Amino acid sequence: MGLNDTPGAERVHIGFFGRRNAGKSSLVNAVAGQELSVVSEVKGTTTDPVFKSMELLPLGPIVLMDTPGFDDEGELGEKRVQKAKQVLNRSDCAVLVVDGTAGETETDRALLALFEKKGIPYLVAYNKSDRLEKREGKNGLWVSAKTGENIPALKERMAALVQTEDRRLTDGLLHPGDLALLAVPIDEAAPKGRLILPQQQVIRDALDVGAAALAVRPSELRETLDKLAVPPAVVITDSQAFSEVAAAAPEEIPLTSFSILMARYKGFLEGAVRGVAEIDRLQEGDRILVAEGCTHHRQCGDIGTVKIPRWLQEYTGKRLVFSACSGRDFPEDLSPYRLILHCGGCMLGGRELRYRRQCAADAGVAFANYGVVIAYLKGILRRSLSLFPELLSLLPEEK
Repeated sequence: MGLNDTPGAERVHIGFFGRRNAGKSSLVNAVAGQELSVVSEVKGTTTDPVFKSMELLPLGPIVLMDTPGFDDEGELGEKRVQKAKQVLNRSDCAVLVVDGTAGETETDRALLALFEKKGIPYLVAYNKSDRLEKREGKNGLWVSAKTGENIPALKERMAALVQTEDRRLTDGLLHPGDLALLAVPIDEAAPKGRLILPQQQVIRDALDVGAAALAVRPSELRETLDKLAVPPAVVITDSQAFSEVAAAAPEEIPLTSFSILMARYKGFLEGAVRGVAEIDRLQEGDRILVAEGCTHHRQCGDIGTVKIPRWLQEYTGKRLVFSACSGRDFPEDLSPYRLILHCGGCMLGGRELRYRRQCAADAGVAFANYGVVIAYLKGILRRSLSLFPELLSLLPEEK
């Protein structure tokens, strides 16, 4: 994928952090080659994170992220710092911008400790080198947003920090000559005139490996299967159509969902499978967090806030309390919750999803995925994971 058609979640996210007036915004503008962020001598000019998609060779499509100063003060300043921390959780690598004329401060050292704690690759850029005659005792890169000194070297260092992988949503599942049959619901929740990202990715994956992809509505699945001379290699559907599709597709045809494939692609399918065991331990009044990576207008039959809560309460026979979050909002304190149900995460980067999972693990809260949970509640999780036999031993007994 090129710059214009690469989804935000698939781009490398590079965050610029530091104190107020260290020159973060000026440096982001210099790297991007255009005026993205407002620059001023007044402290705290950047009040909200600024995001810019661009191409950084040899790395490829990236997102540059400018942040408020980590030393911001007052009630409003604390909220700005919180926004900067949210950006940090999305960062595949970080650039600590230090005012070279002032040297490192406690704030800078606290940021470095935070990078280390979160395992984020980083480099230190000492800005305002044009104002200095001596540059002794510094291990970072001396740069000047004003004159452009070492900006090309900064770009090269950033690119070298990040290791990218060439992965597919259907890795190992499709081969030349295979047919993937996609059962795609077209209802009030479907985006008008287009397919959602995982559906697009599967079609592109099939083309890349020399396979074929055929999309039908669940209501036409049985008829389509009857017309095929050879059974498909796999049937992939939307999680909420699992029951209808499972009934229409013979048992011998592998069946899974876009959500399960996305959880595997994002690296948390095994954890999600382990997390469903918590469902059978839920008690009256337990709190459950429903988390989505994207923001959208919720329909009356919304999958996350309406259907899954209803199915869970029907399955458990318990009165459960549900909360919801979406987009970049994710609670820092997860202690009130017994279980987190997360979407596939197609709009979130891998690092942000890892952060959310780690927060849950630190709080001792089970973390599962829409597709895995729905398949379990419908009694077809074992079948939906048949493509991944290494996970079958982790399954609780389905009722």
